[in-house]
Amino acid sequence: MSRHQDLQGPGVRDIDVRPITETEIPDWIRALNTGFLRPPAVSEAEIADRSSYIVPERTLGGFDGGRCVATFRSFAQELTVVGGSVVSADAITNVSVTSTHRRRGLLTRMMARDLAAAKERGDVVATLIAAEYPIYGRYGFGPATTATEWTIEVPRAGLDPRWAGPDDGGRIDLVDGEDVRKIGPELHERLRRVQPGVVDRDERWWQVNTGVLTLDRSPWTEPFYAVYRNGHGEAEGLLTYTSDGEWVDAKQPLNTAKVKDMIAVSPAAERALWRHVCSVDWVTAVKTGYRAPDDLVPHLLPDPRAARLTTQADWLWVRILDVVRALEARTYAGTGTLVLEVSDGDGLSAGRYRLDASPEGASCVRTTDAAELTLGAGELAALWLGDESAVRLAALGRVAESRAGAATTADALLRTSRRPWCPDVF
Repeated sequence: MSRHQDLQGPGVRDIDVRPITETEIPDWIRALNTGFLRPPAVSEAEIADRSSYIVPERTLGGFDGGRCVATFRSFAQELTVVGGSVVSADAITNVSVTSTHRRRGLLTRMMARDLAAAKERGDVVATLIAAEYPIYGRYGFGPATTATEWTIEVPRAGLDPRWAGPDDGGRIDLVDGEDVRKIGPELHERLRRVQPGVVDRDERWWQVNTGVLTLDRSPWTEPFYAVYRNGHGEAEGLLTYTSDGEWVDAKQPLNTAKVKDMIAVSPAAERALWRHVCSVDWVTAVKTGYRAPDDLVPHLLPDPRAARLTTQADWLWVRILDVVRALEARTYAGTGTLVLEVSDGDGLSAGRYRLDASPEGASCVRTTDAAELTLGAGELAALWLGDESAVRLAALGRVAESRAGAATTADALLRTSRRPWCPDVF
C-alpha cells in the first residue's frame, strides 16, 4: 500500500535516493514503520521476512546523513484485463516519507525512477493501492476499480432460518488451512481468468493467509474456511471468515462474522457461500469485506435493504505505461474507431492513438489523425478496465471531445457489463 505525499522543496538534492543494500534493510523497515505510524522498532523476525522477498534493486530509500527517511518498493505482478488476458504490471507498495522530510520531492524522485525502470522492462502498467486519494493522480495514475463493503443485518434479511445447506446438489464443507493451500490457488486462477482487475497471488500469499507464515505486523487469528463443491464434487468456491464473541444481556448472541476472502467461480457457489455465513448460529451480522460495487450479495437476500452499504471507495489505481499494448490486450463487446490524444506530464504514454476495436480483436497505433477525445493518462487508466464513464468524465471537465459524441463512442467500446474488481491489497 502507498501512503505519503511530498512536493518539490528546498534541500531536495541533499538526500540520496537509491536502491537499498542488504545491510540497510533494518533501517529501511524502521522508516517504513514510522511512515505508516506503526511502532518503529524492528524485530529480527521482520528483517528475516522482508529480506526473503524484497528485490533490493526495486527497493528504494531516501537517505539523509545515512538515515533512511523515505521508502518505496515495487515487484512483478500480473493484472487481468477485460476478456481474461493478463498484462505485466509494476506493483508499487511500501511508499512512505518521514514527517520530518515531507515536501522535498522524495516521492517524485522515487516514483520517476521506478516508472522509468518499469517502462524500460516492458511493463504495460503500474499499479498501487492508494491510502490517500490526492497523491497519485499527478503521476499519471487513475482509480480503475472500486471496493464496496456491506454489513448484512441477518435477522432483517428474510432468509429461511431452517436452511441447512444447498439444494442444488452441491454441498459445503469446512476445511483447514492445509486444504486451502491445495484448493485455493486453482480456484483463484479460475477467478482471474474471468474477472478484470484481479491480480496474481504467489505461494507466500497463501502461506501468510493460512497462518503458515505469521508476521509481527499482522497478528494471526485462525479463520473458518468453507468450500462449496458442486454436485460432481468439484470445488467452485472458497469462503474465509472470522467471528467475534459478542453477547448482550439476557444471554442474547450478537456475533458479527467478518469475511476475509471469498472466491466464487459460479453463481451457485456465490449464492451458497453467502447463504452459509448468514446461517451460522449466533451470527446476527455479516461484514462482507471489500467486494465489487455490483456484487450480487445484496440481491441474494429476500430483503436487499438488510445489506447496509458501509464502505465504498477507490481501490486499485493504474498507471498506463504502454498505451498500445494496454488497449490491444483487452477485448471489446462493440465495434468502433476512436482517436485519443493522451497527455502525460512524465511523457511515458503521451501521444495520439487510433483504436480500431471489434469483438474479433483490436488494433491500436500512433497516428496523425485528428484527435476525437483528449484526456490525461490518469483518465485513460480509469477508463481502461471498464469501470469509469467517458461521458461522466466529460461532464466533470476531465476529458474533452473534439468530435461530438466521442465520449459516447468511448463508453460503448470500453465499458463492461460487470464492473472490474481487485480483491487484494498489496
